[in-house]
Amino acid sequence: MSLASLAVRAFFASGDEAAAAASHAGHPPVPLYQTLIFAGLLGALILALALEEKLHAKKSVITSVFAIVCLLLGEIMGLIHRDPVKFLGHTVDLPVYIPGIDWGVIAIILGSSIFVDVTSQSGLFTWIAIKLTKMSRGEPRRLLILYGAMTVLFSAVLNNVTAMIIVGSLTAVSLSKLERREYLLGFLLIEGLLTNVGGLLTLISSVPNIIVGQAAGISFLTFFVRAAPYVLLATIVTIWLGARLFQIKPLANDKERKEALAMVSAFDENDGVASKGFFWFGTAMLVLFILTIATASALPYIRDLGMGFVAMFFAVVMLIRVKSEADKIYKAVDWDLIAFFAGLFVTINVMEHAMVLDMIGGALKPVLGLGTRAGSALMVVLSGLFSSVTDNIPLSAMLAKIMRNSPAVVPDPAVGNPSSPFWWSVIFGANLGGNLTPIGSASTLVAVTIMHKHKLRVSFLGFVKKAAPYALIQLVLAVVYILLFMR
Repeated sequence: MSLASLAVRAFFASGDEAAAAASHAGHPPVPLYQTLIFAGLLGALILALALEEKLHAKKSVITSVFAIVCLLLGEIMGLIHRDPVKFLGHTVDLPVYIPGIDWGVIAIILGSSIFVDVTSQSGLFTWIAIKLTKMSRGEPRRLLILYGAMTVLFSAVLNNVTAMIIVGSLTAVSLSKLERREYLLGFLLIEGLLTNVGGLLTLISSVPNIIVGQAAGISFLTFFVRAAPYVLLATIVTIWLGARLFQIKPLANDKERKEALAMVSAFDENDGVASKGFFWFGTAMLVLFILTIATASALPYIRDLGMGFVAMFFAVVMLIRVKSEADKIYKAVDWDLIAFFAGLFVTINVMEHAMVLDMIGGALKPVLGLGTRAGSALMVVLSGLFSSVTDNIPLSAMLAKIMRNSPAVVPDPAVGNPSSPFWWSVIFGANLGGNLTPIGSASTLVAVTIMHKHKLRVSFLGFVKKAAPYALIQLVLAVVYILLFMR
């Protein structure tokens, strides 16, 4: 029997299993043709997100259109099940699309973005960046090491795009003043790749981390302890390889070193600090925010309210500090991202009702059935390749739902299994896959935009050719790391 016929049989068999699962859950079985219709819609959604720029449409508009279509079709076909929602002992009648949204994830993203935006206005992140520039004494290789480390840390605290904008802009200014523009392409490429490495450092560093971490029940501290060694190793390897491939060398003599030191000494880290009081307040709140998030699972009351509450609490505290300008902060929030998530969650919730996720889960059974070692290694590769050509957020949301209901990943739903290497395979693959292409992640796209702004023309294939060695090494290291330490 051919591979194609085997694939077709497996596909339709998974559809039969999906119908059986629906019947077992107390809902009428879903006809296979309906499941296939919604599977086609899911494929169209992923394709539309991949072609976002070609369509000249924002992510929020794309997912909102698909959410509306899926809800309407689901209602017409009788697929929408209105299970009662209990709140404080009372049954609450909510529109079907409201419980479908993961409000914990929305709260974390909204609260964190507001908190970081207000904190950045204190001048703290610019101050850190200029301090590190002066510490380099103008040595290109030392500057690359410090900027690489700063990129990783900023990506862990800020979102990747903000980190790339801050570091990339300062890199262009610093290398121009040091008369080392020949290194600008190498610096920007390495920094773009390191934003996705830094996105692995904490639970709130990237959206896939939040989605999969929430589904798996991984605490902030556990996430950091398990991911940090890999991030450190990948950062060192990426910077070392970048210095070699782009031939970023130390200064040749004392004269060059003195001239470089004089140039960077002219930088003033206090230029971006409008108020010392606001600066120290922002610093203190950032430290407290990180400590609270890290220990949220152990704090009384806070552990029950969740990390979304922590993020919103600190956002409100920072808004009180700038209370007269709160409206400006609201305007700066990435509402497109928030609306994108809402539409995505609603769409995936309908896909769950239509048994599409069960069908995909059935198709993934051979991968999950390979065991934690071979299966998790293959999952890194598959999620990495998928993330390199389209948005990693729907991939993470879909796989998180599927794995949460898979006995191979979570044998006992009541207990959970946050230590399963399959969770980490999706997290590592979804983050690192973005380094394979310039459209794989928003931060690599920003890096290419900064390159073009400074007349460094890099085509799509040119980026892939330059980035591929780094991305492949990072993915190989991720596979080895998961096999050896994520058990």
